[in-house]
Amino acid sequence: MSFHPICGLDELDPKEPLKVETADRELAVFNVEGEIYVIDDRCTHGPGSLSEGDLDGYVIECDFHQGGFDIRTGEAVIPPCMIPVRTYAVKVVDGKVLVDFDKPAITCANKVSAAEST
Repeated sequence: MSFHPICGLDELDPKEPLKVETADRELAVFNVEGEIYVIDDRCTHGPGSLSEGDLDGYVIECDFHQGGFDIRTGEAVIPPCMIPVRTYAVKVVDGKVLVDFDKPAITCANKVSAAEST
């Protein structure tokens, strides 16, 4: 596993998703009650940007067709979205959010609490 820094923990607003662009990815980063989640920013149904959608609990609503995804698992939970969005394994170290681009956050068991960070 190789974790890469994508943003600072202090850049995350618990009420608003953050769009982060890396060399070859656009990501949406979320802080929900101190838990950090990272998913692909692009909706799997159309051209929507998930970081520009509305977050309700753990569900992000796409700004384009109003479909929704569970940010913990990537599961499409509101139609018209049917294909899951990719999630990423996350950890927080020294106030920085790190992502492993090769490892998905398959279940909510992989979520990282900012309070548990080293």
